Order: sequence, then C-alpha cells, then structure tokens
Amino acid sequence: MDEKIREATESVASSDYNSEKKNLKEFAVDALFIFTGCIAGAFASIGIMIPNGLTSGGITGIARILMGFCDISFSVLYYGLAILVLILALVFLGKREARNILLMTLLYPAVMFVMERIPSLILLEESDLILAAVYFAVFDGVSYGLVLMRGYSFGGADTLAKIVKKKFLPHIDLSKILLVINSCIIISSAFVYGRNIALYALIMSVISTKVMEFVMFGFDTKIVKVEVITSMTEEVADYIMTELERGVSIDSTVGAYTGVERKRLVVYCSPRESMLVKQFVAKHDEKALVTVLHVDTVWGDGFKAIDKE
Repeated sequence: MDEKIREATESVASSDYNSEKKNLKEFAVDALFIFTGCIAGAFASIGIMIPNGLTSGGITGIARILMGFCDISFSVLYYGLAILVLILALVFLGKREARNILLMTLLYPAVMFVMERIPSLILLEESDLILAAVYFAVFDGVSYGLVLMRGYSFGGADTLAKIVKKKFLPHIDLSKILLVINSCIIISSAFVYGRNIALYALIMSVISTKVMEFVMFGFDTKIVKVEVITSMTEEVADYIMTELERGVSIDSTVGAYTGVERKRLVVYCSPRESMLVKQFVAKHDEKALVTVLHVDTVWGDGFKAIDKE
C-alpha cells in the first residue's frame, strides 16, 4: 500500500514538473517573440520613420502629429497615448480587452524610450523617402506579426475601432471602422508634414499589413476556418464564445481506423484569434487535432454583410 502511495506521489510530482517545465518554455518563447517584435517596431519608428520625417497611421501617427506642436519625445507621447487607450479599453470594453493589451502598452514604449537614447540608431546613411517608407513598413509589419502570432495585441487604433463599434456603430464591420480611423489620422498628418508624407504613410500602411499577414500565415487570408477535434469540447467552445466572442458550431466525426465518434468544433475568425484557440487547446488537450484553413470570403453576421456583395 505504501509503495502504491509513493508511486502515485512520484507520478503527480513528475506531472507537475513537466507541466511547469512546459509553461516555462512557452513563457520563454512568448518573451522572445514579443521582445523581438518590440525591437523591430521601435527600430522602425526611431531608426527609420522619425529621422526621415515620415509618419504613419494608428497612435504612432497621432504621436507624430503631436510632435509637430510640442517639444516632447516620440516615446513619451506614445506612452501617454497608449495608457489613454488602455484606460478607454478598460472603461468601454472591460477587463478582458484591457488585459490583452496591458503588456504591450507598458513594454513597447519602454523599448522605444531606450532606443531614442542611442544616437547612432539610424538605418539609412542619407535621406531617401522611398527606401525609408519600404523599410519602415517591413520592420513594422514584422513587429506586428511576431506579437500577434503569440496572441498579444499592441492596442492602439484597433482598440479604438472596437470601442467605436461597440458603443456607436455595432452594425458596421470592424475593419471598415479601423480603415476610417487610420485614414483620418493619415489625412490629418498631411496638414502637419505635407501631402506627400501622408501619401507615403498610406503606402507604408498597406505594405506593413501585407508583411504582418505574411509573418503570421504566409500568404493566407485575413479570415480563417479553424476546426478542432478534442475531448474537451465544452471547454473549448466556451472559451471561443466568451473570450473571443465568436460563434462556434459543433458536429460529429468518426475516425475510420478507430471507429470512435468525436465532436468537431468549427469557428471562423481572424488569424490572431486562431492562434489564441490553438494555444488554449494546446494547454488543455495535447492530443487534440487543430486544423486552420484560409478562406477567400465569409458573408454573414460578424463578417461581410451578406446583402452587400
């Protein structure tokens, strides 16, 4: 009896050790991706955008506009705007959304603050707006891609778009609201830095988005179909519906070899959300099967209006 108790205790201790080791490994991978993403994004702004007089969309663009009216460093302005967005997210979207952007709100501006104090941190030897615009977009897209693929978010304009959608325009597609917000920021920058700089910012935004999508999913599309076969159907479905606020369907599937019937969950979501689903499933069911398929177009509630195209 004592031997069985000892074996059971050792088994539990071994399981706890393996679980702790796995969590530590995941944390290390997250830290590597996030810190690399912060460095890439900070370098894009401090080493490329500002020295060449360029601007961008999002709160990066707002910070650049404010620089034209006050003698405050870019990182400090960005920090203030990021904190403001965090507060707005907490008030209007709740603790869950605020928690999603908290880390990047604190870490990303801090990395920029450090980089501002490195005088030789400039990519181009001489001013070249075309090269500067392209390289900024590449580094910026890599930055966003690395962070989003680990399930984190910068906050910024996308959080503002979520607030507008929830409080004022619930029937308008989120991507369209985000497009309007970024367009207003870029157009406003034309009055401070000139029309050509605003046009460069528009090109930079397009290239950055494409690079971000490539980093996350190669050449996949913005909407993906995620299929999950797991023994924890209810837990995964509850996570998708409550945390991601996405609809999910459940059907049955039978393995040809085993003849065992299992439940299959299907959800349509963004690439970032598919990463969150994958991470959640990985933590709770290592034997689960997760399939991600890119989708050309989705019409219906929560996506493109079915009567518009």
